[in-house]
Amino acid sequence: MQEHLFTYNKKYTLELGEQLNGFELSYRTLGSINEDASNIIWVCHALTGNADVADWWSGLFGNKAIFNPDEHFIICVNVIGSCYGSTGPLSINPDTNQPYYSTFPNITIRDMVGTLEILRKELNINKINTLIGGSLGGQQALEWAIQQPDLMENLIICATNASHSPWGIAFNETQRMAIEADPTWGDESPNAGDRGLKAARAIAMLSYRNYSTYEATQSEENNNSTDNFKASTYQQYQGQKLLNRFNAYSYWALSKAMDSHNLGRNRTSIEDSLQKIEAYTQVIGISSDVLFPVSEQRYITSHIKNVTYEEISSLYGHDGFLVETHKIAAAIRAFFKQKKKKKISTSI
Repeated sequence: MQEHLFTYNKKYTLELGEQLNGFELSYRTLGSINEDASNIIWVCHALTGNADVADWWSGLFGNKAIFNPDEHFIICVNVIGSCYGSTGPLSINPDTNQPYYSTFPNITIRDMVGTLEILRKELNINKINTLIGGSLGGQQALEWAIQQPDLMENLIICATNASHSPWGIAFNETQRMAIEADPTWGDESPNAGDRGLKAARAIAMLSYRNYSTYEATQSEENNNSTDNFKASTYQQYQGQKLLNRFNAYSYWALSKAMDSHNLGRNRTSIEDSLQKIEAYTQVIGISSDVLFPVSEQRYITSHIKNVTYEEISSLYGHDGFLVETHKIAAAIRAFFKQKKKKKISTSI
């Protein structure tokens, strides 16, 4: 896997009216572009994901996987606002020569897509064979497929939605309230809000999993426990695990961006927007997902022209899109097989 850094030196006007005085995008690639550039797989990552797609989606990407560097050119870009090398709240603001921290501007999914589009043009990529993303990555992929309907041949979205729901926004707001309750939140420090972020992640886990997940994985082995429950230590562990690799400022910025997602904003309607998608599309839902319930994926499916729908059975709720990679890979293989039966061209 190769690491790259793209620097954009012009002012970038954000959807909500603020500007970035340039930005950087950290991205990684696997494989090589073939002679007719028909093998490009572009991945959009989720909320706290990064550009190392072979790490967090190893069942789909990597050697011998369905998307592998021997056959494909795979690219994944760390979104603006995050903390893995692209411009975010801990980056230096060129106007002040100090980190942005709380002055980092509000960004939206459309801003993320706008930076991806700038990078795409810089790389002279004129056609994407397959654009794929789950959760916040799926939100980006849908937005991009609407903005540039002739760009991607295939679109695969998993555990995502056409507009972020009141339920999802409420979960995000609750997590931000936990960050706000940390007395260090707002300090001009990379560690500001650390304890709040730990609590926020623990809250998020309740939406990423569900009752049955915890019942199956965190139940006590005897009836005598009165403290230090497995479920308690699990929440502490998950909060600390994220804290070790993320920061509260980026979590705040990206959760706000997720809340902004609405394919119908300043357009005729969500339905009309989805109908603009020209890519042959696979929508994948996770049966036990309580954060992005399958009703949201079925709604998307009902308004895209060339589309198939697959529902994956999983114990793991929303996290099923990261855990059930063998099932998702099988669904994707079936998707491309069905496409060939319909005699629609594909390079996969």
